[in-house]
Amino acid sequence: MQNQPKPRDPEWTIIKLLKWATSYFKSHDIDSPRSTTEILLAHVLKLKRIDLYLQYDKPLCLNELSKFKVLIKRRIEREPVAYIVGVKEFWSMDFAVTKDVLIPRPETECLVEAALSLLPEDKSSDVKPVPKSILELGTGSGAAILAIASMWPKYIYFASDRSVKAIKMARQNSKLHGLDTAVSFFCADWLMPLNSGMQRFDMIISNPPYVPTRVIWCLQSEIYKHEPISALDGGKDGLFCLRHIINNAHLYLNRKGSLLLEIGHDQKNDVQSIIDQCGNYENVVFIKDYSGYDRVVRMKKKKTVANQYLIC
Repeated sequence: MQNQPKPRDPEWTIIKLLKWATSYFKSHDIDSPRSTTEILLAHVLKLKRIDLYLQYDKPLCLNELSKFKVLIKRRIEREPVAYIVGVKEFWSMDFAVTKDVLIPRPETECLVEAALSLLPEDKSSDVKPVPKSILELGTGSGAAILAIASMWPKYIYFASDRSVKAIKMARQNSKLHGLDTAVSFFCADWLMPLNSGMQRFDMIISNPPYVPTRVIWCLQSEIYKHEPISALDGGKDGLFCLRHIINNAHLYLNRKGSLLLEIGHDQKNDVQSIIDQCGNYENVVFIKDYSGYDRVVRMKKKKTVANQYLIC
């Protein structure tokens, strides 16, 4: 670190550290240097970000300065802020994250919004509706399914991931938000352990790996050096997991059940071709994210779909 503060210098107050660290991050081309500084310093001091400015003239002790220095070094080495502090906000909820799970991203909130739009709350008091059953494939930290469950807790939720560590993290997050009895988590490689003849869902959602293998190493070092490659790698064309889910999910959907998938920003045409070739869905709609890219595709199971063999 350049121009490091002297540990015993009583002049190193919160506001001075904010200014210095922001400039330091900026000189190392760190994204959002000011907010990064605020998040890391607030984490060290166990304060809310707004409290940094309410206590701007408070000096830091030696131990606090040492801890802050360690976090600054980790960020300079391109470790994501979410992994450093162990938390990422998603859908106005805080989720615990480690390097065992992908960091929840704003784009995935579009998947949550699309799912909720198909799950309108039934306020009728005359007839008690049959609870809908929703499954998430590749849940990771559990952010998406828990966000949906937090909005419509009356439904029945399931979520799977092939990573045991990811399932443990998702369960931890479900307890954190008081949803541990709302979602049933299980370890599975996509739909493999399910019986299509017995278990059917009203909705299946997924944010599967969709980055082409060759492209992963072109991503920011924060991503390919720290986030789980298995949660990113969509195979040679980036469509391997999307193709597998589309070709098989209809077997596990109830009549008029819906499949919703997050996709890459440039994959609309390829995904449409996979859906057309599968021939088991209708009412296909692509939904744009906040940047204007086609990010989510939703489709309904065709009424005439008959039992078929699984397609790998």
